[in-house]
Formats: sequence, structure tokens, C-alpha cells
Amino acid sequence: MKKIKNEKELVKKGILLGMSYAEKRGVAKFEATDSAADKIEYVYRLFVHDKIIQALPEDQVTQQSMQHKLAIWASKQVKK
Repeated sequence: MKKIKNEKELVKKGILLGMSYAEKRGVAKFEATDSAADKIEYVYRLFVHDKIIQALPEDQVTQQSMQHKLAIWASKQVKK
């Protein structure tokens, strides 16, 4: 897995965009007490379900790999 420039910022951006997407779609309501790891996993699985991002093989799904996929997705949203 190749490190992305500004990956931490892109993950934060991806979480915010993903949370907004989930709330607009009416499938989730996030609380301030939800951990970043929970948000990342929920957004990743929602995006996979909605075919926004390609799923990783289940044995390769880790917190780090979900963050990486979210950062890649967010980097493409910033360019639009």
C-alpha cells in the first residue's frame, strides 16, 4: 500500500463527506461520541454497499486499509 501525500487530511475529509452522504441518504445519524474508527468503518462499508468504492478482500480489511481507501476516494472528490 503506497502512502498518499496528506493522507491524514484526506481521511478527515473523507469522514466528513461520508458522514454527510450517510445522513443525507437517511441511513445513519452520527453522534459526537462516535469514535473515528467507527465512523471510518461505517463509511467504508456504506460506500462498498453503494458501489462507490471497490471492496477489499475481507481478509485484508483493517483500519489502516479502510483509511487508505477512504483517503483515495476523498482525494478524487477534492479534484472535482
